[in-house]
Amino acid sequence: MQQPEFRHLLTLTAHLDAPQMVAHTPVGGRKIVLVTGGTFEGERLSGKVLPGGGDWALTRGDGSLVLDVRLTLEAGNGDLIYMTYRGVRHGPDEVMKRLSAGEVVNPSEYYFRIAPLFETASERYGWLNRIVCVGSGERLKQGPRYTVFEML
Repeated sequence: MQQPEFRHLLTLTAHLDAPQMVAHTPVGGRKIVLVTGGTFEGERLSGKVLPGGGDWALTRGDGSLVLDVRLTLEAGNGDLIYMTYRGVRHGPDEVMKRLSAGEVVNPSEYYFRIAPLFETASERYGWLNRIVCVGSGERLKQGPRYTVFEML
């Protein structure tokens, strides 16, 4: 079996608004949070995260947070890129309580992974439509920061 190889694609930092909704629904604890902006940077693309995206996060019965995120990225040349990702964040109860309280916690203390997909009409960035990526995250005060890798 061939071991997968990875190449850094980008590091993305998102800024979040206060949650629109926090409620316990039949499927778990739902939290809807709008993205107000941010930046992304990599060797092959960089730019800004446009306001208006969001995260439809669900806290499951086992305490895991399941992310369902949709963003619009604007590359430095003005080309638009739609980015979606599902992800999971979990860790020991005491660590997750510290994160919820807004503390900065070393990302080695919890699991935070995403699986992004990209969609664009851009000729320059059309290659994004055809790649598979994974990323690891950390929670900062203003929102998450992800390091995303293309699987080669």
